Parts: sequence; structure tokens; C-alpha cells
Amino acid sequence: MTSIAYAMGQSGAASGGASSFMNFIPLILMFVIFYFLLIRPQQKKAKEHREMISNLKKGDRVITSGGIYGTITGLEDNTITVEIAEKVRVKVSRGNVAGLAQTSQPVQPAKVKDAEKDKTG
Repeated sequence: MTSIAYAMGQSGAASGGASSFMNFIPLILMFVIFYFLLIRPQQKKAKEHREMISNLKKGDRVITSGGIYGTITGLEDNTITVEIAEKVRVKVSRGNVAGLAQTSQPVQPAKVKDAEKDKTG
């Protein structure tokens, strides 16, 4: 009797091997989807951030991860000196630089605008 049970178990295990692989296909597909939708873009963004930090130079306008805007006045290996107001300088870790600040067109003073209006008409 027991020999019949062992024989049945072996043939069942042979067909179960193929079905166990079929059970892993959805798991593999989920990993592939997560890789392309989450992991790969995050790695790309981290690489761009590392490149931006390594290319910082004096005079760049930056924004820190704390939301402070400033101009770089000094560079060291792991820290930068940022001037956030006239004669107010702060040392910040390079890793805390969130990005380069967007530079916009300089705004003309109101007196110059009024003088231009008077000339035109």
C-alpha cells in the first residue's frame, strides 16, 4: 500500500514543478513593472543630483533642502558657503543642496520705467 502512495507522490511532484514556475510568473512581472516605473527613474534622478552637486561653482544661485535661497561664495570638499543676505553666510553640506535656483530676468526699478513712459508719450 505504501509503495503505491510513494509512486503517486513522485508523479505528482514532476507535474507540480512546471506549475510552481507558472506561479512565479506574476511575481516576476510585478518586479519588472516596479523596476521600470519606480526604481529606474529614482536612480536616474539620483544620478542627475550627484552630477549637479559635483558641478557647483562660485556664483551659482542654489536652493537648499530647507528652502533657503542663496549664492555660493565658497566651496570645500563636503561643504559649501552660501550667502543668503548681504554679509550673512551659512555653511551647508553639499548633500543638502536641492538644486540650482531659477534665475529670472532682472526687474527694472520703478523710476526707470516711469522715465521710459515719459519719453514715449
